[in-house]
Amino acid sequence: MTQTPIPKLITQLGIPTTISMLVTNIYNMADTYFVGKEGTSASGAIGIVFGLMAVIQAFGFMFGHGAGSIIARKLGARDSEGAGRYASTSFAASFAAGLLITVLGFLFLNPFLYLLGSTDTILPYSRIYASFILAAAPFMCSSCVMNNILRYEGRAFYAMIGLSLGGILNIFGDWYLMRILHMGVAGAGLSTALSQLVSFFVLMVPFFRGVTQSRLSLRRITKDPADLCRIMSTGLPSLIRQGMNSLSTMVLNNAAGAYGDAAVAAMSIVGRLQFFLFAVALGIGQGFQPVSAFNYGARKYKRLRDAFWFTTITGGVLLTMAACVCYSFSGSLIRIFRDDPQVVSIGTPALHYMLIALLFQPVCVCGSMLFQSIGKNVTASFLSMLRSGLYLIPTLIVLPRFIGLQGVQMASMIGDILTFFTTIPFLTAFFRILPRRDQTDTAA
Repeated sequence: MTQTPIPKLITQLGIPTTISMLVTNIYNMADTYFVGKEGTSASGAIGIVFGLMAVIQAFGFMFGHGAGSIIARKLGARDSEGAGRYASTSFAASFAAGLLITVLGFLFLNPFLYLLGSTDTILPYSRIYASFILAAAPFMCSSCVMNNILRYEGRAFYAMIGLSLGGILNIFGDWYLMRILHMGVAGAGLSTALSQLVSFFVLMVPFFRGVTQSRLSLRRITKDPADLCRIMSTGLPSLIRQGMNSLSTMVLNNAAGAYGDAAVAAMSIVGRLQFFLFAVALGIGQGFQPVSAFNYGARKYKRLRDAFWFTTITGGVLLTMAACVCYSFSGSLIRIFRDDPQVVSIGTPALHYMLIALLFQPVCVCGSMLFQSIGKNVTASFLSMLRSGLYLIPTLIVLPRFIGLQGVQMASMIGDILTFFTTIPFLTAFFRILPRRDQTDTAA
């Protein structure tokens, strides 16, 4: 972490993470593809339940990123016992949070799905799909924790195996359960739930084979509430970021619902494509997080600075290339998932706006992840609230009143641009006061 050249180190950590996220997004898109064959309303259900999955992941990422950041700093300070304590505590807390989501979700399923933007015609499909997701919620939450701990320890390859295997099985499961057994939306939901279980058990293997420095055990779960509070406060930016994603998805679905099921389906498809491309920046950014946390804890400030710029520039170049390719085939991409002229006509301009927004995201993502990984939780939390919260939600509420459906289509782009220009001053101020040399250089 402190000796390997920055480009090589971040590439080693970022590529497995990017691959695992791309595979995860591919199997999410597989759900969109196969369910889209069931009709426009069924296709819209995927977008509705995506908001539910964002809620589950919000808590998983809060405990995972919170513990991971602390663990990386503990290991940087050679405190492996403390790292194990935070790992075990975050795993137990995330599983408990997932159970709570399962219970509350089934108790209030219909109201919650309507809140997420379901229409009367979409509700029957979203109920079926959401039931399987809720059943798998504890395993989804704790898988997020194990995935992030592995990344922060520099074991991104094992995280990639766990997530990728589950993703591949989900794609096969969608095909078999929906095309061969004709289970419809229930097949897609069951396939997703089973794939989450497989990922959960595969991710557990490195912890019990002694591969990791931080071990999971019941005796290591902390008895000090301050440890749990520290995990949650460090992971709060992730909870806010994912929670805002869920809230903005809800607002987006409700705004699109005013224009019919075709609009909900179109924005759902665009959202899946966006997250697939966004996974490139996010995967590289998550390769950057353990590097920044470890080197900040070790007072290797020059390496921290170099890591940030390498990650930002690399993400920017890759997303620009991806955006240019996808812009040329926007209509065809929408048509793959739902060959409905109305869905394509709504989704194509929305995808164009989204691709423009991608160009602004590397700086925003890396900025938020930088402040979170080094423990500046207030700044990270504020920046995490911007794109999907403070900017996107008001835009979705206000803009359609003036320009109709186009306001729904371009709201995400406006949110990303505003977030970019808000993040820049925070980064400028931070790097201005950050020492330009490592502690060892200064001492010398």
